Amino acid sequence: MSELSASLDAPFIHPLADVQSPHIGAGTRVWQFVVVLAGARIGRGGNVCSHCFIENDVRIGDRVTVKSGVQLWDGLTVEDDVFIGPNVTFSNDRHPRSGHRDFVREDTVIERGASIGAGAVILPGVRIGAGAMVGAGAVVTRDVRAGLTVVGNPARTLPCSPQPEGT
Repeated sequence: MSELSASLDAPFIHPLADVQSPHIGAGTRVWQFVVVLAGARIGRGGNVCSHCFIENDVRIGDRVTVKSGVQLWDGLTVEDDVFIGPNVTFSNDRHPRSGHRDFVREDTVIERGASIGAGAVILPGVRIGAGAMVGAGAVVTRDVRAGLTVVGNPARTLPCSPQPEGT
């Protein structure tokens, strides 16, 4: 393998990022002021914009975009081709208390090809289905079925949202 092809396969990690994980896929870009803890796994061809935090037990697929100001907490799985807009908020504890380390973690899954608009809030334990769209500022309190578009607080399906087959 030539030196040029080796560099094309390597992830780009900005010198001002703190990436402790060795599991960053080829072609992924991690920008300045991003923190990635040692146990996190990030796939190939992704883009993690500045000022993001990725905790240990986070799995991110291939070609995922994470825009600025997003924190990804333990128990989050993000499948391939997902878009996470700026300042999207995730949580993994339904009843947070200061100093409480023995909370019941609720895992969240964002399925392949879903998009989450800027400033949306995703409560713990939900599943956002493949190809679903979460509107900017929506508060997702329950599962979103594949292919649907949800907006508002709490998030509700748009009346014109296409219904997946078999529903």
